[in-house]
Amino acid sequence: MDPQNMSVAIEDMFNLDFSIPRVGTPTLESPLKDVIFVEDSERISYCADPTANDCLRAKGMPIPAFIAAGPRRLLYHDAAWTRAAIVTCGGLCPGLNDVIKSLVNTLYYVYGVDNIFGIQYGYSGLVPSFGLKPISLTPDVVDAIHTTGGTILGSSRGEQSTEEIVRTLDRLNINILFTIGGDGTQRGAHDIAVELKKRNLPISVVGIPKTIDNDLNFMDKTFGFETAVQETGPIISCAHNEAKGAFNGIGLVRLMGRDSGFIAANASLANSLVNFCLIPEVEFQLRGEHGFLEALEHRLLRKHHAVIVVAEGAGQNLITDDSAPQKDKSGNILHKDIGLFLKDMIIKYFKERKIEISMKYFDPSYIIRSTPTCGMDSIFCLNLAQHAVHAAMAGMTDLVVGNWQGYFTYVPIPLATMARRKIDPRGQLWQSVLLTTRQNQDWK
Repeated sequence: MDPQNMSVAIEDMFNLDFSIPRVGTPTLESPLKDVIFVEDSERISYCADPTANDCLRAKGMPIPAFIAAGPRRLLYHDAAWTRAAIVTCGGLCPGLNDVIKSLVNTLYYVYGVDNIFGIQYGYSGLVPSFGLKPISLTPDVVDAIHTTGGTILGSSRGEQSTEEIVRTLDRLNINILFTIGGDGTQRGAHDIAVELKKRNLPISVVGIPKTIDNDLNFMDKTFGFETAVQETGPIISCAHNEAKGAFNGIGLVRLMGRDSGFIAANASLANSLVNFCLIPEVEFQLRGEHGFLEALEHRLLRKHHAVIVVAEGAGQNLITDDSAPQKDKSGNILHKDIGLFLKDMIIKYFKERKIEISMKYFDPSYIIRSTPTCGMDSIFCLNLAQHAVHAAMAGMTDLVVGNWQGYFTYVPIPLATMARRKIDPRGQLWQSVLLTTRQNQDWK
């Protein structure tokens, strides 16, 4: 990093607010025994670059750092009087049931909370007009739910009235609300926390980061992502087998990744049969001297087969459509289908050139997101849930549990949702993809 850019980055870091609010002062002794308690003064440095931190020290500025996650000596919520609620929102993702189970078991067995409720179908379950009753959750109810994908609570998209949600929480005497979801869910959680503060209601709102696209800010990864990448492996292998099984065979795989290409990029590294990886962060052209189709033709002339992985948000600049952008219930712009578009363009291009190809198209999106978690992802879910409960019982609120440089942290929701995390085209991840696919050999 050159000195000028470093100076700008340092000023940006100085303006970040890593503080975590509380609903009240913790005064109750924790029931946990033989554990290493985390003090509120313990921090995880935001910047791993010692040069940047040295520059901050030289300027007399504090080092930006997250509050470390973990059990606290003093609690705010009394387990005997605590009523906790759990809600899952947005699209399905591997690990939802794992998180629900771990939240319930940690509340029940570790802290002694035995009033735990599952809210049905997202935030809709907290709006009386939908007529959805909370589900009582116990360790027996959640005992084996981690073995299946999806969520036993159901999920939904769409904004609901914050005021109605808060009134419902108050009426149900809920002390803690766990929100499992991505940026839209957590923005809703922040609004709930703000409204609760206005009404002087001491209810902790704690988020667990769920986004299969791995695009939440200020965290290295979110749960479900690792499983999603693992599940792409057999599909990419099938695409390769189909491509190799015919002269000029092409296997085209469309993966999730609305605005960030982390699944596509990591899938291309995990199964190095991929020859072209296309992501939203790197624009490309179809035709011309540096066009993708010419690069694909060059690849077929050399190898007579190709495997292409494309993220759903890639190449949106190529699809002309005069209609107004459509949005889903969460307010996300619905992208045009780059997979089918690319398939049609490839077939048209080689037909014009009278070059025979064999095209096979794969779209495993819903298979990947509805599967149970892999082993390491399941452990990650458990850790996130445990740290969420530790924060909630200590009276912390308006936060999401994160993971940064190998440490679990507490991230203020406004920071986590201020912008989507994206791949840096100059960074190590994308450079690894280019070295592995060697797509630049054909794409010149």
